Amino acid sequence: MKVVIALGGNALLKKGERPSIETQEMNTERAMKKLFPIIKKNKVVITHGNGPQAGYLLLQQEKAGIKMPLDVIDAETEGQIGYLIQQNLHNLFKEKKEVVTVLTQVLVDKKDSAFRNPTKFVGSFYNAREAKKLGKKFIIKKDSNRGYRRVVPSPKPIKVIETKIIDDILDDNAIVIAAGGGGIPVVKMARGLDGVEAVIDKDRASQCLATSIKADQLIMITDTNGVYYNYNKKGQRHLGKIKLKEIKKYYKEEQFPAGSMGPKVESAIRFLEKGGKKVIISGFDISKGTEIVK
Repeated sequence: MKVVIALGGNALLKKGERPSIETQEMNTERAMKKLFPIIKKNKVVITHGNGPQAGYLLLQQEKAGIKMPLDVIDAETEGQIGYLIQQNLHNLFKEKKEVVTVLTQVLVDKKDSAFRNPTKFVGSFYNAREAKKLGKKFIIKKDSNRGYRRVVPSPKPIKVIETKIIDDILDDNAIVIAAGGGGIPVVKMARGLDGVEAVIDKDRASQCLATSIKADQLIMITDTNGVYYNYNKKGQRHLGKIKLKEIKKYYKEEQFPAGSMGPKVESAIRFLEKGGKKVIISGFDISKGTEIVK
């Protein structure tokens, strides 16, 4: 069976943890051991978030007075995190199965409305004085009551450029790590592809890739045990096994906020409507998660 597993960024670097390579290695090893029973039985592509890692890279560059384009930062974190996952799986398979990281470009529309209205928060928090100063270089907005942060465009993915090679690698019975952090956003120009200052949502990119390679299942690993109806409200209940029709109804009722479960549920719906068979949104114990089927 062909499966795409999307790891949340906090699976590899939890909130409040120091961004040391030792911490990330330890968390990656723990994550891979928990997912290994699924990985060893299927044709698997692993995608991952990069929020914490990209944030720390941006902070380093601010302190050093260096500005690196976001597409390059996306590429850096794809290589960094991909290497950690790749090495752990290589060791778990005891060199009996190949594992490959693919630096993945994801096509977006240069006319996407996200470029006119950036909403994706990235990087560090700032106070009002710092925000005013940085506002001369970046678009800065208030992130709830936690302070001010930089915002960047988050366009919708259209196509994963490396789809064919990823599919070919799977056919060769290797594990693929791809579309890290949503992939590297690129647009079509007269000369060909060109990177853009943007961050693609990891769950949307994972769905785009899963649909492109005709995956049977999409598994999204998060820091909760699935999806809830009336989350943090009266009548809260965990959604175990649920039909596509019902989850679509809840989605239209705006049960799933854009800043949390919204993109995951939207991606689940899109994947199933485009031919996928099953979506699981869960913590590492997928038996306790939310299973969405047609």
